[in-house]
Amino acid sequence: MLSLDKKAVRNNLSTFQIDIKNLFDAWRMMASISAENAFPTDMLNSLREIGALNALLSRKEGGLDLCRTSEGGRVLLTLLRRTGYVSLSLGRCLEGHVNVIRLVELYGTPEQRCKLAQALQRGILAGIWVTDGSPPVTIKHERKYYRLAGVKGFASGVAQVGLALITATTQQGHSIMVLAPTTEAGRRQLGPGKLMGMQASGTGGYDFTDVMISPDNILGSAGDYLRQPEFSAGAWRGSAVALGGMDRLIDLLRQELLDRGRANNPHQLHRIGEALTLQKTASMWVKEAAKVAYAANMEPKSVVATVNLARIAVERAALELITLVQRSLGVAAFVKGKAVELVMRDLMTYLRQPAPDEALTEAAMWFVNHDWPGENA
Repeated sequence: MLSLDKKAVRNNLSTFQIDIKNLFDAWRMMASISAENAFPTDMLNSLREIGALNALLSRKEGGLDLCRTSEGGRVLLTLLRRTGYVSLSLGRCLEGHVNVIRLVELYGTPEQRCKLAQALQRGILAGIWVTDGSPPVTIKHERKYYRLAGVKGFASGVAQVGLALITATTQQGHSIMVLAPTTEAGRRQLGPGKLMGMQASGTGGYDFTDVMISPDNILGSAGDYLRQPEFSAGAWRGSAVALGGMDRLIDLLRQELLDRGRANNPHQLHRIGEALTLQKTASMWVKEAAKVAYAANMEPKSVVATVNLARIAVERAALELITLVQRSLGVAAFVKGKAVELVMRDLMTYLRQPAPDEALTEAAMWFVNHDWPGENA
Protein backbone atom coordinates (compact mmCIF):
# COMPACT_ATOMS: atom_id res chain seq x y z
CA MET A 1 0.00 0.00 0.00
CA LEU A 2 1.25 3.47 -0.84
CA SER A 3 2.21 5.75 2.02
CA LEU A 4 0.27 8.99 2.39
CA ASP A 5 3.29 10.93 1.09
CA LYS A 6 3.57 8.78 -2.03
CA LYS A 7 -0.16 9.05 -2.62
CA ALA A 8 0.11 12.82 -2.34
CA VAL A 9 2.96 12.91 -4.85
CA ARG A 10 1.01 10.87 -7.36
CA ASN A 11 -2.09 12.96 -6.86
CA ASN A 12 -0.07 16.13 -7.36
CA LEU A 13 1.53 14.74 -10.50
CA SER A 14 -1.85 13.63 -11.82
CA THR A 15 -3.31 17.08 -11.22
CA PHE A 16 -0.35 18.70 -12.93
CA GLN A 17 -0.71 16.36 -15.91
CA ILE A 18 -4.36 17.40 -16.21
CA ASP A 19 -3.26 21.05 -16.11
CA ILE A 20 -0.77 20.37 -18.91
CA LYS A 21 -3.43 18.65 -21.02
CA ASN A 22 -5.96 21.45 -20.50
CA LEU A 23 -3.39 24.09 -21.36
CA PHE A 24 -2.26 22.16 -24.44
CA ASP A 25 -5.86 21.75 -25.62
CA ALA A 26 -6.38 25.51 -25.22
CA TRP A 27 -3.19 26.25 -27.14
CA ARG A 28 -4.21 23.96 -30.01
CA MET A 29 -7.54 25.73 -30.37
CA MET A 30 -5.90 29.10 -31.01
CA ALA A 31 -6.57 29.94 -34.63
CA SER A 32 -4.06 32.76 -35.05
CA ILE A 33 -0.37 32.30 -35.80
CA SER A 34 1.95 34.45 -33.70
CA ALA A 35 4.50 36.64 -35.46
CA GLU A 36 7.62 34.56 -35.86
CA ASN A 37 9.88 37.18 -34.29
CA ALA A 38 7.66 37.80 -31.25
CA PHE A 39 8.53 35.97 -28.04
CA PRO A 40 5.51 33.88 -26.89
CA THR A 41 5.04 35.82 -23.66
CA ASP A 42 1.40 34.78 -23.21
CA MET A 43 2.37 31.12 -23.45
CA LEU A 44 5.17 31.59 -20.94
CA ASN A 45 2.73 33.25 -18.55
CA SER A 46 0.37 30.30 -19.00
CA LEU A 47 3.15 27.96 -17.93
CA ARG A 48 3.71 30.14 -14.89
CA GLU A 49 0.03 30.00 -14.02
CA ILE A 50 -0.04 26.19 -13.87
CA GLY A 51 3.19 26.15 -11.85
CA ALA A 52 5.32 24.61 -14.58
CA LEU A 53 8.40 26.72 -13.86
CA ASN A 54 8.70 25.60 -10.25
CA ALA A 55 7.21 22.09 -10.59
CA LEU A 56 10.74 21.08 -11.56
CA LEU A 57 11.98 21.68 -8.03
CA SER A 58 12.11 19.01 -5.34
CA ARG A 59 9.03 18.45 -3.20
CA LYS A 60 10.89 19.92 -0.24
CA GLU A 61 11.34 23.13 -2.23
CA GLY A 62 7.71 23.26 -3.32
CA GLY A 63 8.02 21.36 -6.60
CA LEU A 64 7.00 17.96 -7.96
CA ASP A 65 10.39 16.25 -8.36
CA LEU A 66 10.25 16.38 -12.17
CA CYS A 67 14.05 16.41 -12.28
CA ARG A 68 14.54 13.71 -9.63
CA THR A 69 12.30 10.71 -10.17
CA SER A 70 11.48 8.54 -13.18
CA GLU A 71 7.78 9.19 -12.59
CA GLY A 72 8.42 12.92 -12.56
CA GLY A 73 10.60 12.52 -15.64
CA ARG A 74 7.71 11.06 -17.61
CA VAL A 75 5.63 14.11 -16.74
CA LEU A 76 8.51 16.39 -17.70
CA LEU A 77 8.76 14.63 -21.06
CA THR A 78 5.09 15.40 -21.68
CA LEU A 79 5.53 19.03 -20.65
CA LEU A 80 8.52 19.53 -22.96
CA ARG A 81 6.89 17.69 -25.86
CA ARG A 82 3.65 19.66 -25.59
CA THR A 83 5.53 22.95 -25.32
CA GLY A 84 7.61 22.09 -28.38
CA TYR A 85 4.39 21.40 -30.27
CA VAL A 86 3.04 24.91 -29.80
CA SER A 87 6.36 26.76 -29.87
CA LEU A 88 9.82 25.37 -30.38
CA SER A 89 11.16 28.75 -29.27
CA LEU A 90 9.36 28.51 -25.95
CA GLY A 91 10.47 24.89 -25.72
CA ARG A 92 14.09 25.99 -26.08
CA CYS A 93 13.71 28.45 -23.20
CA LEU A 94 11.86 25.95 -21.00
CA GLU A 95 14.52 23.31 -21.64
CA GLY A 96 17.20 25.79 -20.61
CA HIS A 97 15.22 26.59 -17.46
CA VAL A 98 15.13 22.88 -16.61
CA ASN A 99 18.88 22.59 -17.24
CA VAL A 100 19.63 25.34 -14.72
CA ILE A 101 17.50 23.67 -12.05
CA ARG A 102 19.15 20.33 -12.68
CA LEU A 103 22.70 21.73 -12.46
CA VAL A 104 21.95 23.65 -9.26
CA GLU A 105 20.43 20.49 -7.83
CA LEU A 106 23.56 18.50 -8.68
CA TYR A 107 26.31 20.98 -7.82
CA GLY A 108 24.73 23.67 -5.68
CA THR A 109 24.86 24.16 -1.93
CA PRO A 110 21.65 23.90 0.11
CA GLU A 111 21.65 27.70 0.29
CA GLN A 112 21.93 28.02 -3.49
CA ARG A 113 19.12 25.53 -4.04
CA CYS A 114 16.94 27.43 -1.57
CA LYS A 115 17.71 30.76 -3.23
CA LEU A 116 16.89 29.40 -6.68
CA ALA A 117 13.64 27.91 -5.38
CA GLN A 118 12.63 31.29 -3.97
CA ALA A 119 13.36 32.96 -7.31
CA LEU A 120 11.32 30.38 -9.21
CA GLN A 121 8.43 30.73 -6.80
CA ARG A 122 8.36 34.40 -7.85
CA GLY A 123 7.97 33.32 -11.46
CA ILE A 124 11.51 34.02 -12.66
CA LEU A 125 12.59 32.28 -15.87
CA ALA A 126 16.12 30.90 -15.67
CA GLY A 127 18.40 30.53 -18.67
CA ILE A 128 21.61 28.73 -19.46
CA TRP A 129 23.98 30.81 -21.56
CA VAL A 130 27.32 29.15 -22.20
CA THR A 131 28.24 30.34 -25.70
CA ASP A 132 30.70 33.22 -25.49
CA GLY A 133 30.38 36.35 -27.53
CA SER A 134 33.18 38.82 -28.15
CA PRO A 135 35.02 39.15 -25.85
CA PRO A 136 34.40 35.89 -23.94
CA VAL A 137 33.28 36.02 -20.32
CA THR A 138 36.02 35.97 -17.68
CA ILE A 139 35.95 36.16 -13.89
CA LYS A 140 38.45 37.88 -11.59
CA HIS A 141 38.70 37.74 -7.82
CA GLU A 142 38.61 41.17 -6.18
CA ARG A 143 38.71 41.25 -2.38
CA LYS A 144 35.50 39.66 -1.12
CA TYR A 145 33.82 39.63 -4.52
CA TYR A 146 34.32 38.60 -8.13
CA ARG A 147 34.20 40.81 -11.21
CA LEU A 148 32.85 39.50 -14.50
CA ALA A 149 33.82 40.79 -17.92
CA GLY A 150 32.78 39.85 -21.44
CA VAL A 151 29.70 38.90 -23.41
CA LYS A 152 27.52 35.83 -23.78
CA GLY A 153 26.04 35.34 -27.24
CA PHE A 154 23.21 33.10 -28.43
CA ALA A 155 21.40 33.88 -25.17
CA SER A 156 17.87 32.51 -25.60
CA GLY A 157 15.12 34.63 -24.08
CA VAL A 158 17.55 37.43 -23.34
CA ALA A 159 14.75 39.86 -22.50
CA GLN A 160 12.74 37.35 -20.43
CA VAL A 161 15.41 35.51 -18.42
CA GLY A 162 15.91 36.97 -14.97
CA LEU A 163 18.66 34.63 -13.80
CA ALA A 164 21.30 32.99 -15.99
CA LEU A 165 23.70 30.16 -15.41
CA ILE A 166 26.80 31.05 -17.38
CA THR A 167 30.33 29.74 -17.72
CA ALA A 168 33.28 32.05 -17.06
CA THR A 169 37.02 31.55 -17.42
CA THR A 170 39.21 32.20 -14.39
CA GLN A 171 42.64 33.83 -14.46
CA GLN A 172 44.07 30.32 -14.20
CA GLY A 173 42.23 29.25 -17.36
CA HIS A 174 39.57 27.12 -15.63
CA SER A 175 35.91 27.18 -16.61
CA ILE A 176 33.45 27.63 -13.75
CA MET A 177 29.69 28.05 -13.53
CA VAL A 178 28.20 31.29 -12.24
CA LEU A 179 24.64 32.22 -11.36
CA ALA A 180 24.13 35.83 -12.36
CA PRO A 181 21.11 38.17 -12.45
CA THR A 182 20.23 39.33 -15.97
CA THR A 183 17.64 42.05 -15.46
CA GLU A 184 19.55 45.12 -16.71
CA ALA A 185 18.05 46.03 -20.07
CA GLY A 186 21.05 48.18 -20.97
CA ARG A 187 23.27 45.11 -21.03
CA ARG A 188 21.21 43.32 -23.66
CA GLN A 189 22.61 43.20 -27.17
CA LEU A 190 21.40 42.15 -30.57
CA GLY A 191 21.88 38.52 -31.50
CA PRO A 192 24.41 37.07 -33.94
CA GLY A 193 22.17 37.98 -36.89
CA LYS A 194 18.72 37.08 -38.16
CA LEU A 195 18.35 33.34 -37.70
CA MET A 196 16.56 31.30 -40.37
CA GLY A 197 14.26 29.91 -37.69
CA MET A 198 13.65 30.11 -33.95
CA GLN A 199 13.34 33.89 -34.18
CA ALA A 200 10.70 33.93 -31.44
CA SER A 201 13.25 32.61 -28.94
CA GLY A 202 14.47 36.16 -28.43
CA THR A 203 18.10 35.16 -28.86
CA GLY A 204 20.54 37.97 -28.19
CA GLY A 205 23.70 38.81 -26.30
CA TYR A 206 24.27 39.97 -22.75
CA ASP A 207 27.23 42.03 -21.57
CA PHE A 208 28.45 40.97 -18.11
CA THR A 209 31.30 43.48 -17.99
CA ASP A 210 31.76 44.87 -14.46
CA VAL A 211 28.98 42.75 -12.98
CA MET A 212 30.05 42.03 -9.39
CA ILE A 213 29.05 38.76 -7.77
CA SER A 214 29.67 37.17 -4.39
CA PRO A 215 31.26 33.75 -3.81
CA ASP A 216 27.73 32.45 -3.23
CA ASN A 217 27.05 32.96 -6.94
CA ILE A 218 29.72 30.47 -7.99
CA LEU A 219 28.24 27.05 -8.63
CA GLY A 220 30.19 23.86 -8.01
CA SER A 221 33.84 23.43 -8.95
CA ALA A 222 35.91 24.03 -12.07
CA GLY A 223 34.92 21.64 -14.86
CA ASP A 224 31.56 20.64 -13.36
CA TYR A 225 29.58 21.94 -16.33
CA LEU A 226 31.19 19.34 -18.61
CA ARG A 227 31.02 16.55 -16.06
CA GLN A 228 29.40 13.34 -17.27
CA PRO A 229 26.90 11.82 -17.41
CA GLU A 230 24.79 14.96 -16.88
CA PHE A 231 26.46 17.01 -19.61
CA SER A 232 25.30 14.57 -22.30
CA ALA A 233 22.37 12.88 -20.55
CA GLY A 234 20.45 16.15 -20.35
CA ALA A 235 20.21 16.17 -24.16
CA TRP A 236 17.11 13.97 -23.92
CA ARG A 237 15.14 17.04 -22.91
CA GLY A 238 16.02 18.87 -26.13
CA SER A 239 15.00 15.78 -28.09
CA ALA A 240 11.63 15.83 -26.30
CA VAL A 241 11.05 19.42 -27.44
CA ALA A 242 12.03 18.50 -31.02
CA LEU A 243 9.58 15.60 -30.89
CA GLY A 244 6.84 18.11 -30.15
CA GLY A 245 7.80 19.96 -33.30
CA MET A 246 7.49 16.71 -35.25
CA ASP A 247 4.02 16.15 -33.78
CA ARG A 248 2.98 19.59 -34.99
CA LEU A 249 4.33 19.03 -38.51
CA ILE A 250 2.40 15.79 -38.88
CA ASP A 251 -0.83 17.44 -37.73
CA LEU A 252 -0.30 20.29 -40.19
CA LEU A 253 0.43 17.82 -43.00
CA ARG A 254 -2.69 15.76 -42.35
CA GLN A 255 -4.92 18.81 -42.06
CA GLU A 256 -3.71 20.36 -45.30
CA LEU A 257 -4.16 17.12 -47.22
CA LEU A 258 -7.66 16.74 -45.78
CA ASP A 259 -8.49 20.34 -46.73
CA ARG A 260 -7.30 19.68 -50.29
CA GLY A 261 -9.19 16.41 -50.55
CA ARG A 262 -5.89 14.61 -51.17
CA ALA A 263 -5.61 12.56 -47.97
CA ASN A 264 -6.86 9.37 -49.68
CA ASN A 265 -4.39 9.55 -52.53
CA PRO A 266 -2.27 6.35 -52.31
CA HIS A 267 1.00 8.23 -52.69
CA GLN A 268 0.04 10.67 -49.96
CA LEU A 269 -1.07 7.81 -47.74
CA HIS A 270 2.34 6.23 -48.25
CA ARG A 271 4.03 9.44 -47.10
CA ILE A 272 1.71 9.79 -44.12
CA GLY A 273 2.50 6.21 -43.13
CA GLU A 274 6.21 6.93 -43.34
CA ALA A 275 5.75 10.14 -41.34
CA LEU A 276 3.90 8.31 -38.58
CA THR A 277 6.63 5.69 -38.47
CA LEU A 278 9.27 8.39 -38.06
CA GLN A 279 7.20 10.04 -35.31
CA LYS A 280 6.83 6.79 -33.38
CA THR A 281 10.50 5.94 -33.81
CA ALA A 282 11.51 9.32 -32.40
CA SER A 283 9.01 8.94 -29.55
CA MET A 284 10.42 5.55 -28.52
CA TRP A 285 13.97 6.88 -28.57
CA VAL A 286 13.05 9.90 -26.45
CA LYS A 287 11.29 7.70 -23.90
CA GLU A 288 14.28 5.35 -23.76
CA ALA A 289 16.67 8.28 -23.29
CA ALA A 290 14.53 9.74 -20.50
CA LYS A 291 14.36 6.35 -18.80
CA VAL A 292 18.13 5.85 -18.71
CA ALA A 293 18.74 9.48 -17.68
CA TYR A 294 16.82 8.75 -14.47
CA ALA A 295 18.31 5.29 -13.93
CA ALA A 296 20.09 5.21 -10.59
CA ASN A 297 22.27 2.13 -11.07
CA MET A 298 23.27 2.35 -14.72
CA GLU A 299 26.88 2.88 -15.67
CA PRO A 300 27.37 6.57 -16.58
CA LYS A 301 29.03 5.81 -19.92
CA SER A 302 26.10 3.63 -20.89
CA VAL A 303 23.69 6.46 -20.05
CA VAL A 304 25.68 8.92 -22.17
CA ALA A 305 25.93 6.54 -25.12
CA THR A 306 22.20 5.76 -25.07
CA VAL A 307 21.15 9.41 -24.92
CA ASN A 308 23.61 10.30 -27.69
CA LEU A 309 22.12 7.65 -29.97
CA ALA A 310 18.63 8.90 -29.14
CA ARG A 311 19.65 12.45 -29.99
CA ILE A 312 20.93 11.40 -33.42
CA ALA A 313 17.91 9.17 -34.08
CA VAL A 314 15.49 12.03 -33.34
CA GLU A 315 17.47 14.44 -35.51
CA ARG A 316 17.43 12.04 -38.46
CA ALA A 317 13.74 11.27 -38.05
CA ALA A 318 12.88 14.97 -37.92
CA LEU A 319 14.92 15.79 -41.02
CA GLU A 320 13.33 12.91 -42.94
CA LEU A 321 9.91 14.12 -41.83
CA ILE A 322 10.63 17.61 -43.14
CA THR A 323 11.51 16.14 -46.54
CA LEU A 324 8.29 14.09 -46.58
CA VAL A 325 6.20 17.16 -45.75
CA GLN A 326 7.84 19.13 -48.54
CA ARG A 327 7.20 16.35 -51.06
CA SER A 328 3.60 15.95 -49.94
CA LEU A 329 2.66 19.63 -50.01
CA GLY A 330 4.91 20.80 -52.81
CA VAL A 331 5.44 24.54 -53.23
CA ALA A 332 2.73 25.22 -50.63
CA ALA A 333 5.20 24.04 -47.98
CA PHE A 334 7.50 26.91 -48.93
CA VAL A 335 5.03 29.79 -48.68
CA LYS A 336 6.73 32.08 -46.21
CA GLY A 337 4.66 32.74 -43.12
CA LYS A 338 2.41 29.68 -43.36
CA ALA A 339 2.35 27.58 -40.20
CA VAL A 340 3.92 24.55 -41.86
CA GLU A 341 6.76 26.63 -43.29
CA LEU A 342 7.40 28.33 -39.95
CA VAL A 343 7.51 25.05 -38.05
CA MET A 344 9.87 23.48 -40.59
CA ARG A 345 12.31 26.38 -40.33
CA ASP A 346 12.13 26.41 -36.56
CA LEU A 347 12.68 22.66 -36.38
CA MET A 348 15.63 22.71 -38.78
CA THR A 349 17.25 25.45 -36.71
CA TYR A 350 16.44 23.78 -33.40
CA LEU A 351 18.07 20.54 -34.53
CA ARG A 352 21.45 22.22 -35.03
CA GLN A 353 22.89 21.06 -31.73
CA PRO A 354 26.70 20.92 -31.29
CA ALA A 355 28.98 18.02 -32.24
CA PRO A 356 26.52 15.47 -33.69
CA ASP A 357 29.29 13.41 -35.29
CA GLU A 358 31.16 13.19 -32.00
CA ALA A 359 27.98 12.12 -30.18
CA LEU A 360 27.40 9.31 -32.68
CA THR A 361 30.96 7.98 -32.80
CA GLU A 362 31.39 8.08 -29.03
CA ALA A 363 28.16 6.12 -28.60
CA ALA A 364 29.29 3.60 -31.20
CA MET A 365 32.66 3.26 -29.47
CA TRP A 366 30.89 2.32 -26.25
CA PHE A 367 28.37 -0.13 -27.69
CA VAL A 368 30.84 -1.90 -29.92
CA ASN A 369 32.20 -3.40 -26.69
CA HIS A 370 29.06 -3.40 -24.51
CA ASP A 371 25.54 -4.81 -24.75
CA TRP A 372 22.49 -2.60 -24.80
CA PRO A 373 21.43 -1.83 -21.20
CA GLY A 374 19.23 -4.60 -19.83
CA GLU A 375 19.32 -6.75 -22.96
CA ASN A 376 20.98 -9.67 -21.18
CA ALA A 377 19.38 -9.15 -17.80
